[in-house]
Amino acid sequence: MTKHVPVLLDAVLDALGDLRGRRVIDATFGAGGYTRAFLNAGAIVTAFDRDPHVAADADAIKAEFGNRFTFIPEPFSAMGNLNDKYDAVVFDLGISSMQIDDGARGFSFRFDGPLDMRMSAAGISAAELIASSDASQLAKILRDFGDVKKAMPIARALKDAAPTTTGALRNLIHDPRDIAPVFQALRIAVNDEMGELTRALDAVPGLLNDGGICACVTFHSLEDRIVKNTFREWTTAPGDPRMPSVVAAPFKLLRASTPSPAEVARNPRARSAHCRAVIKSY
Repeated sequence: MTKHVPVLLDAVLDALGDLRGRRVIDATFGAGGYTRAFLNAGAIVTAFDRDPHVAADADAIKAEFGNRFTFIPEPFSAMGNLNDKYDAVVFDLGISSMQIDDGARGFSFRFDGPLDMRMSAAGISAAELIASSDASQLAKILRDFGDVKKAMPIARALKDAAPTTTGALRNLIHDPRDIAPVFQALRIAVNDEMGELTRALDAVPGLLNDGGICACVTFHSLEDRIVKNTFREWTTAPGDPRMPSVVAAPFKLLRASTPSPAEVARNPRARSAHCRAVIKSY
């Protein structure tokens, strides 16, 4: 199984600057690539991940770094329950290589496995989502989260066949161009990925110290649109945009970047990534 390779890590580290003694939330622990880099740079890290499969990696980092590392096995929207202040919050969004490459978890059409797709062990699986939704609801999921053009015919096929394996789902989709979007749409719906991201971002301004930084690495247009629009709101001064404002915007844009050709060559999964970062105004 392929270990997850952190994407745009250098861009994130450059945006964060000197991390010695700084308190950082790694919202998406995964295999711990970002967390380890932050800790090696001298940070104190609190990491979130709802995937129970990452426990061994979290335990290994805890054993190495001790009290400088805290792991919270919950969705990153739970950061809204924290009472402390932090110097940075970092999101490395999307799905990890470990999840995609484990056929038993049902994320990928490259393998034949149970149609699960849950990032955590909780909630309903993709097969159960199909069974419990009507064709109209499924078509909306396919359109909204996968931009699937033939959403209704595919939704009807899903209802008629009620697939319970990834192979059965793949075989229902006649146009190969629709396979990846259908899998993506169901995965996003099963894990409420857009809702999770919105709730977590809502919590960020209250968690950051003045001068604190929020950095997000996104991989598809849906999550990138949420991040971009949220950052635009944060970096826009209140009041009538046509009139000069004496009230400063609560955040300032630090950077927006994409992977270099060299990084894409090393890690093809980086090709669609964007890094956006903002700093909380003093």
